[in-house]
Formats: sequence, C-alpha cells, structure tokens
Amino acid sequence: MDLAEVAVAILAGGLSRRLGPATARVPKALIELAGRPFIDHQLQRLHRQGVQRVVLCVGHLGEQIERHVGDGAAHGLEVRYSHDGDRLLGTAGALRRAAPLLGELFWVTYGDTLLDLDYRGLLAEFLRTNALGLMTVLGNENRWDRSNVLFLGGKLLRYDKASPTPDMTHIDYGATLLRDRALERIPSDGPSDLADLYRTLVSEGSMVGVEITRRFYEIGSPAGLAETEAFLEAERGRTQARANT
Repeated sequence: MDLAEVAVAILAGGLSRRLGPATARVPKALIELAGRPFIDHQLQRLHRQGVQRVVLCVGHLGEQIERHVGDGAAHGLEVRYSHDGDRLLGTAGALRRAAPLLGELFWVTYGDTLLDLDYRGLLAEFLRTNALGLMTVLGNENRWDRSNVLFLGGKLLRYDKASPTPDMTHIDYGATLLRDRALERIPSDGPSDLADLYRTLVSEGSMVGVEITRRFYEIGSPAGLAETEAFLEAERGRTQARANT
C-alpha cells in the first residue's frame, strides 16, 4: 500500500476552551500564524511528505474551515469532511463517524498540532506488522505536556492519558496509524475519547510504537500558540532569506 492511498484524518472539532476569546468566533484551525491560518501550515507539510488524501473531522465552527480549505486543490490535496452534527462526539466518536471516508488504513492526527514525520517510512514499518495500530511517541520527561506513555526497549508497554505514572517518560506524539477494525472498539452511543481506545489497544498488545526524536508544536494553549508562532516566523524568515540569495 502506498502513502497516496492512505487518508490522514485531522481531528479539528473541539471547542478550544483554553484559548479563550481567540476562538470564540474563529476555530482554532484558522488562527493566523506567520501570515497564514494554522491549517494551511498543516496541509502544506502533509503535501510535502507525499500525503494526498485528507479527511477533516470538524465540529465547532467547522463550516468556516470547510469554506477556507474547500476541496484541498490549492494545497495539492483531496480534502473531504466529516461533521459531528448537533453535538460534539469527542475524538473517538468523530473518527468513528468519519469511517466511511477513511478506508482500511489511515492516519489520525490533531488540528492543533504541527508535526515533523516521515509518513512513508512509518507506513512501511507498520505494514510489516499485524498490529491494529502504530503510535508515534516522543521522549518528553513532562517537558511539553504530561508524559503518558511507558516505552522501553522499542515497545509500548502502557499508555494512560488520564492517570499517568512516574515511570512514563514518553508522550503520544500526535500521529497514529490505525486499521479500520480498531474503530469497532469505539462505542456508537455517545461521545468518546481516543485516549480510551489507545489505552485498550496498548494494554492488549495490539499497538506498536515508534520513537520520534523531533519535537512537536501545538496551539492548544496560549503558551503553545506563542511558541508555535515564533517557530513558524523563524521558518518563514529562513525561507525568505534563501529566496533572496
């Protein structure tokens, strides 16, 4: 299976309460950073990595995201949409609703996170296994958020976002590969969280882990937003400098 066949589901339906007034009328994905809405930076990176199919799972102010991104052609992508509907479904519920658009194997990532990944290489590694999922993890030591993964000897031993333990020094990096069979574990009768699904898959040995060494950036908090903007502004400066030489 080639990367071009594998959709990337971006979960962008949350209420963004931690950002306060900044997202009262504009969804988090459309906050402008370094001269462009954040979602543009995400889609640009996915295209550079060889991704061709994206499914945006939207909820809060999702119609604004759909109007801005459209069919994705401006980014060299095919973009489709899955809407939560009248009530927010949570990360797992939104993914289950999007299942008809995703195919038998797909990536899951978040609408507030900027990642640096070799999607093609990770896909090839995963296809050599029979696992239901692949979780990317980062050595964290509680630096960027609370560590929630016990990863030793190249193996995922435990994942618990709600009740992390002191021996957990890694964190879920924010990109996961899932087979469609994994979605059968998600309840169909209300909102649900992907953290619960991941905890179950890890505990039963159905998910493999791969360590990433490059840090992520996130805009889910005011501090993260400021740090991400500084990173993107620096990146834009370097790009402009190269163009002027």
